[in-house]
Amino acid sequence: MTEGYVLEKAPHASIQLLYSYPLVNVPGFSILTLKVTFPPRGATPPHRHGGASVSGVILRGTAYNKMNDEPTMVLTAGESWYEAPGCHHRISANASETEEMELMATFVVETKVAEEGGMAALVQIDEEFVDLMMPPKV
Repeated sequence: MTEGYVLEKAPHASIQLLYSYPLVNVPGFSILTLKVTFPPRGATPPHRHGGASVSGVILRGTAYNKMNDEPTMVLTAGESWYEAPGCHHRISANASETEEMELMATFVVETKVAEEGGMAALVQIDEEFVDLMMPPKV
């Protein structure tokens, strides 16, 4: 299903913060939502989400999604998933070679994690893949 993906060559997804609000009924926690757009054959390296509970929904396109050691899911527009705190998001990729894929991910996370660590705390790339996120040197 995900054969042919060479993570080192996969185009990067773009991430946009849509909103962030403190949860007044859960002191010390916030809810925030990211829109993630994957170009054709785009992928993100394996990662975790800073202790957050995360729910995601595919807005358009088709995604490959693998959590922990569970089977790889193929999700299409309108389908969703949940990631418990500490979940290892091993595959997050656009299944299409020609169309963009877009998803929305909503986090419930400790406010200090998001405020102090920013995006690097919310999307913690596995150490062996961090170098893939750096722009190539010219």
